[in-house]
Amino acid sequence: MLWVVLGWLDTVKFIDLHSELHYSNFSQPEWYGKQYKAAFAHRARLFWELASQGWDTTLCGGGMIWSPYLLPYKNAITNELYIAASISMYLYFPGDSNQSPFIHSNPTYPPRDPKYLQAAVDAYKWLNSSNMTDLQGLYVDGYHISNLSGGDNTRCDSRNEMVYTYNQGVLLTGQRGLYDATAARSYLEDGHKLIYDVINATGYDLKHDIVISPPPKNGSTLAKWFGLGRNGILEEACDSGGSCSQDGQTFKGIFFHHLTAFCSDLPKRPIAGTEESLKLDREWHSGKCSKYAGWIRRNAEAALKTKDEEGRFGMWWGAPAANNSLNDTPNLISDDSVDYRNLGVPKNREWRGEKYIKGAKASKIPRHGEDGGHRRIETEDPNDRGRGRTVETQGGGLSVLRASWEVELR
Repeated sequence: MLWVVLGWLDTVKFIDLHSELHYSNFSQPEWYGKQYKAAFAHRARLFWELASQGWDTTLCGGGMIWSPYLLPYKNAITNELYIAASISMYLYFPGDSNQSPFIHSNPTYPPRDPKYLQAAVDAYKWLNSSNMTDLQGLYVDGYHISNLSGGDNTRCDSRNEMVYTYNQGVLLTGQRGLYDATAARSYLEDGHKLIYDVINATGYDLKHDIVISPPPKNGSTLAKWFGLGRNGILEEACDSGGSCSQDGQTFKGIFFHHLTAFCSDLPKRPIAGTEESLKLDREWHSGKCSKYAGWIRRNAEAALKTKDEEGRFGMWWGAPAANNSLNDTPNLISDDSVDYRNLGVPKNREWRGEKYIKGAKASKIPRHGEDGGHRRIETEDPNDRGRGRTVETQGGGLSVLRASWEVELR
């Protein structure tokens, strides 16, 4: 639901930008697109209010619950979305006078409502204290609460170690927005550290702009896996096996979308802080982002190489040229990781609870080689496996190209 909030606010930002660029002359009529701004703002507010009901302090001391239909699971993406959506509501929500469909005593909902800023700050503090990052500095997926139905435990203590690229991306929009709203450089510092850790986890030395462990030139084996990629190229764990779901195929594009937002120019005028501090932060931030250009370009070039004769991007940007590299593709998912975004939510007690177990049937989670699952088929192109080339993989390719274009233009 919070994805939708960000989407509506992006349309509001687009309307403002397009109007400023092309309809700023008072002798011109107003751009017709502005008539939709109030409706988009109304939808953003409604969806934020509905989604914010997922904030819970009875378990783990805070945090958003992922799904009301399963046992409580507090994961990175839901909390990152809450942070990003809340701070975006504070910065970009233009106000709303439409009370439907819920009539309250408030006649209007003003812009820059401090409740949105407070929600983002509180959620960020909780996420930072939740122990949601691994030894590489990457966000793992989330936490269950062990023995929830049989005891008094309320701590997040059963961690799913699965790492996805989008869990490293969405927070960047939140961190950038929190800086814009507060002028606290610590938010930018946290974001740059996260980007550095992601780049390092692809096997890329940012300091020297080189790949740490490239594959053999004859393509006989894959390059070394570093946790979130190899050969300096971002990769999902599902890429090499061709097992990515529709969700999984969006993740790398989501990461680069939010990286681009994070590295956009700092505002011309401060919302908080001083002109002098903003100038210093702008120079520092721009310098840090410019250092990512080589790595982003490498990923963009890798994505371009996956295009087929119809111009469609593939999912696995680091796919090897030699197919014999695929013969012994290792499993990249550890025993304490659950890849529920690609293989489905497990039908077990930890995820679904006691009541489900009593009447549960055999698991229907698709596995490699099963009918209806992600079958390993013989093909010359690794990106024709699984779901193949889709609108999601096309979006990912465009996202990394845009990131390369915008960051290199800095």
